[in-house]
Parts: sequence; structure tokens; C-alpha cells
Amino acid sequence: MATVVKPTGPLRQIGAPPMVPRIAPREDLNPFRIAQIQFDMAAEFLKLEPGLRQILRTPKRVLEVSIPTKMDNGQVKVHTGFRVQHNISRGPGKGGIRYHPNVTLDEVKALAAWMTWKTAVLNVPFGGAKGGVICDPKRMSKTELERMTRRYASEILPIIGPSMDIPAPDVYTDAQTMAWIMDTYAMTVGHSVHGVVTGKPVSIGGSEGRSEATARGLLFVVEEACKLKKIPLRGATVAIQGFGNAGATAARLFAEKKAKIIALSDTRGGVTNSRGIDPIKAIRYKERSGTVVGMPGASRMTNDDLLTMKCDILVPAALENVITLHNAEAVKARIVAEAANGPTTPHADEILARRGITVLPDILANAGGVTVSYFEWVQNMEGLMWDAEEVNARLQKSMVKAFHEMVETMRKHHVPPRAGAMILAVGRVAEATLVRGLFP
Repeated sequence: MATVVKPTGPLRQIGAPPMVPRIAPREDLNPFRIAQIQFDMAAEFLKLEPGLRQILRTPKRVLEVSIPTKMDNGQVKVHTGFRVQHNISRGPGKGGIRYHPNVTLDEVKALAAWMTWKTAVLNVPFGGAKGGVICDPKRMSKTELERMTRRYASEILPIIGPSMDIPAPDVYTDAQTMAWIMDTYAMTVGHSVHGVVTGKPVSIGGSEGRSEATARGLLFVVEEACKLKKIPLRGATVAIQGFGNAGATAARLFAEKKAKIIALSDTRGGVTNSRGIDPIKAIRYKERSGTVVGMPGASRMTNDDLLTMKCDILVPAALENVITLHNAEAVKARIVAEAANGPTTPHADEILARRGITVLPDILANAGGVTVSYFEWVQNMEGLMWDAEEVNARLQKSMVKAFHEMVETMRKHHVPPRAGAMILAVGRVAEATLVRGLFP
């Protein structure tokens, strides 16, 4: 269990000088153990009883399924999939589904736990869940992906539903994936159920603004952090690692605010230009070539170099464990805004805090997606249709409120942002668990 000590160096975080967790010398990159370290720290501050800690540390339900899929060459390949429901004390499970060759059960368990805390930080009435399939979507055709998705949906169907567990897109899944899951569910139960998934196309009940929600929510949080740290967003330099939906949209939204995008990257590498990169040109170039590497007017760089380049705002928007013990001392950003889940390890958190670098934690910074997913679910359940302007206004109000509640918690406990967000979230889930009581 993490203990808390005063930092040895100056700590220029938002709010009062924080205390940070002291982590054992050996770095453990297992995402579920990292999630539990983060939880244990919050539980210590909240002085939770041992039994309650065990409940909140342990996933409520873990499902592993085999997914036989007929490939285009006529052969059958069996993929492995997971759906984890971490905690549903505050409402139905909520969480994305990722397709990736490196998906593991511990990763999905960690992501489900982070979803529990994420929904609690934003105070939306959901619990935390997550799904994943071990596959390489880049090597699969659209028809293969559809067949695999429909079989996966049928295998997890007994534990999903609009009042049980509501999937959404994640890494290498999108609105089309959600449409297949919704249709598979409808074919099984015999009628359309719009609220069974979120992040689906607007034409079948999706919400305006959902595709941009993660990046837009991130922007709202960064704007508030910049105000407190007195960093003008106009002209601020931004480096973004990961150029999928969240990263690409964030680049465009930052550019619209007149920030300067000086580096972008994807799985094949990165590009940089100190005078600025036009994100629209980068998006179009990637659509044609499959990568940003090689785009005109920018020099090539590695993903590792991007993470340690000098900039005002660093946005890790790819996968977990990219800022670690081994490169945290070299990070030169003033703000790290986590668009990805779990990109910063506990060791790196300690180093960045000691160096005065503000880390806007994933459970707040990228929570715009689940917040608008909640809006989508509400619209589905109530038969409503909000326009993009209303969705974005509601999102901004929610993100700004959650940010300032985090800052208030930070100042109360003298901790950095991640600890503040975790204490806020764990406290809410603990309260709901205690009020509901233990059955039987």
C-alpha cells in the first residue's frame, strides 16, 4: 500500500503544495496493479474500513468469452474477449470496448476500475465497466470485424443492457462497431433498444457531439488549468502523442483556440515543426497514407522524443504506460493532459509532481466521452434529441464543475491533481456503497 510523504523539492501544482505517494523502487507496469495503487492512496486519505476497501478494489463481475469468427478465406479463427464490470453501486456499468492485439484481462480490469472513478468524478449515475477483444483490427477486413463484433456481442449479451451495462467505443472501435452491437442485441431481444450502447451513429439514436466529446472535454479542462497556472492558451505549444479520434480532434480544437501544434504522432512515428502543424492537413494526409509520418512541412521524430520535447501542453492520447520512471525526468511540458487511459505510471506521477509539472488525470481529463455518453443514454431513454450546441454547453458545464471540485479536494488534502480526483471519486463510490448496504 502506498504511503504519503512530503516532497523533497519545490512543487508548483494547482492549489496548495501537495504531498505525493512514495512508490517502491521497482516499477510495476501491470495496469490493474497501478489502478489499485491509485485506489489505495485515496482510501488512505479517506480512512476507509478494510472491508469497504476490499469491495471497492475487487471487480464485481469478470467475463471471458471465446469468439469463433469466420475469416474471409473461409477459415475459422477463435479470438478471446472480455467484459469486466468493476462497480455498479452508482448505476449501470459504463465503459468502452477496445480491439487490440495486446489486450489483457488485467488491462480490461484496470480500465473498468478507472471508469468507476471517472463516472464518479463527473458525478454521472453510472458505474465502471470495460470490454476488450484480443485481435489485430488493422489486419482484418470490415466484414471480418463485423462477424467478430456480432459474435462477441452475442457472447456478452446476458450481462449488457440499458439498465445493466452500456458499451461504447474505445481503441480501434467506433460508431459502426456500436451499430453492429446494437443491431445484434435488437435481433436477439426482438426489438430496437437504442440505449444498449452509446457512441453510435446519430442516424440510429446517437448524440450530436459524441464523436468530439473526449477531446472537447479535455480542452475545457486544459483551459481551466491554464487559467489557474496563468498560461495563455493562445500561442501555447502543444504536442500530441496518438493521432486517433481523440488525438486528431484535440489537435483541431486546440488549433481553433490559436494554440500551436508543434508535434503529432501515431503508431508509426511522429512529426514536428516548431512553427506549427496544421491539424486539418495532418488528418487528410493520414487518411491518404495511413500515418502522419512523411507529411510535407514537418520533420520526422520518434514517439519517445515527442514525449520529452519542450512544450507547454503534452497530450498523451494513445495507450497506457508511456510516461514512466525511465522518461519522466526528461518531460519538459508544463501541463500533461491525459487523453489516454493510464498513460502515466505512479513512479512518473511522483517525479512529475516533484518537478512542478501539472498532470491532469485521465479520470477527469478524458471524461468528456463518458459524459456525453450519459447525455446520449438520457436522450435514448427519454426519447429526446439535443442539438450539438446544447450538448457542448452541458459538457462544458459538467467538465468545469468537476475540475473545480477536484481542485477543492486537492487544496483540502494538499495533494496533486490525480490524488485529488481519486479522493473525490472514491469518496462518492464509497458513500453509495455504504448507503446501499451489503446484501444479504
